[in-house]
Amino acid sequence: MSEDTKSKSAADDTLADGRQPSSDMRSYALLTPALKQLYMGFYKATYGKSKLDLKTKEYIAIAAALTSGCKGCLEGHLKKAKKEGATSDEIAEVIAITLGVNAATIVDRSDIANFHLGGLFDRPES
Repeated sequence: MSEDTKSKSAADDTLADGRQPSSDMRSYALLTPALKQLYMGFYKATYGKSKLDLKTKEYIAIAAALTSGCKGCLEGHLKKAKKEGATSDEIAEVIAITLGVNAATIVDRSDIANFHLGGLFDRPES
């Protein structure tokens, strides 16, 4: 395959926001080996023996990935959750809870902004 063909095929896979799909990217490409080692040590420690079982940890990771917008994280943790026995119904519940908390975040931020603006807007009528 020529370089032009490689460039064209990679460009065709570009996501709407300009990113390449995670399978085409090299994770941690911009971290020094020392920083990557520190990060991986911390990450592995969070999956060590603790009060939470691995499936619960994956649910938390899925919620965190959804809220932070990390596509690669979400894909990886969905796979790990499936491996730990998560069902479609359980994943749907994790997504619903994450959605609910994020909806509440929007309400909270708008209430705080309105408060700091001296109550610029009254409560809407029913």
